[in-house]
Amino acid sequence: MTTAQTQELDVQPTPLALLLLGREADPKSERGVECPGDLPSPSDPDLVERARKAKEKLGDKVFVLGHHYQRDEVIQFADVTGDSFKLARDAAARPEAEYIVFCGVHFMAESADILTSDDQKVVLPDLAAGCSMADMATAEQVAECWDVLTEAGIAEQVVPVSYMNSSADIKAFTGKHGGTICTSSNAKRALDWAFEQGEKVLFLPDQHLGRNTAVRDMGMSLDDCVVYNPHKPNGGLTADELRAAKMILWRGHCSVHGRFSLDSVNDVRERIPGVNVLVHPECKHEVVAAADYVGSTEYIIKALEAAPAGSKWAIGTELNLVRRLANRFAPEGKEIVFLDKTVCFCSTMNRIDLPHLVWALESLAEGNLVNRIEVDKETEAFAKLALERMLALP
Repeated sequence: MTTAQTQELDVQPTPLALLLLGREADPKSERGVECPGDLPSPSDPDLVERARKAKEKLGDKVFVLGHHYQRDEVIQFADVTGDSFKLARDAAARPEAEYIVFCGVHFMAESADILTSDDQKVVLPDLAAGCSMADMATAEQVAECWDVLTEAGIAEQVVPVSYMNSSADIKAFTGKHGGTICTSSNAKRALDWAFEQGEKVLFLPDQHLGRNTAVRDMGMSLDDCVVYNPHKPNGGLTADELRAAKMILWRGHCSVHGRFSLDSVNDVRERIPGVNVLVHPECKHEVVAAADYVGSTEYIIKALEAAPAGSKWAIGTELNLVRRLANRFAPEGKEIVFLDKTVCFCSTMNRIDLPHLVWALESLAEGNLVNRIEVDKETEAFAKLALERMLALP
């Protein structure tokens, strides 16, 4: 429908529609959408050379981080690759770099800003590269949840554990209320620690990682877990249900990993006899239960590195990484396929493309600081406290 037709019908775009079109910002979300300046054309055949020259001009002043789920066209310019926490720590280990260009999503850049020095400036090439999971838990919603727990008389027994894939505000809430952060690699250690501090855990914001860790790794039952829905009064739970639960799971999920189903697992086993199914713990519980192996992105990479030649693997994680691994290990005779039949990129990760990276690098090379991610000092202090508790885990 054209603009003229829209005006003729007197249809007014909703705030959500404007947000999705990139014309407005949501102050209650971790995403931003402004991108000052003109981006180079994606059809510019010189983009790779322009990125190389800008990075070369900046020299040691810039350190480029690339998350595993980034496009190949972007990852080629990363100084280091990894998962979100590894990259944030890598940034902190490079104090000589004035600019940290984070090719990932918003919450990752926030973590890098929290862990780096005040002299370092973290840049996100596209401010609209958010995370749908992180956006599923806002500071206001979590504060309201804590009020519900308080009214139920259990807040003093509850220890918050927040996944790394959360906003700085949620990390700060966690730190302020005596909790810790976890990654998909150390979630069990974080929960073990939390249950030493209290009787219950409020797990934010990914219900699947919390449930899978509690049931699969810690021997709890599904009945020990309840799901708090921030869009329902009292989270959709009674006070008795909250009092009986050990794990209070936030109703959040990853839009990529949540797509995999039990049918996906059954189908790939029929199509590829002898296949090993390896999935990320952000997948649904029934998918994790049906898989042969479960682990973080780093675990997935290491498992495939150690796999014997001729082995067959179906991987349940973001497609950019799966495709990159398939190409990497094909010469070794390892067959690696995507678990689902449908294409499933992380749409927000894919917002960091070569035009945005070139624009950011060239702007920095010209002395113009763009798209800086800066966490306020109070939020940073409490978020860092939660992160430090994680770093101190045994």
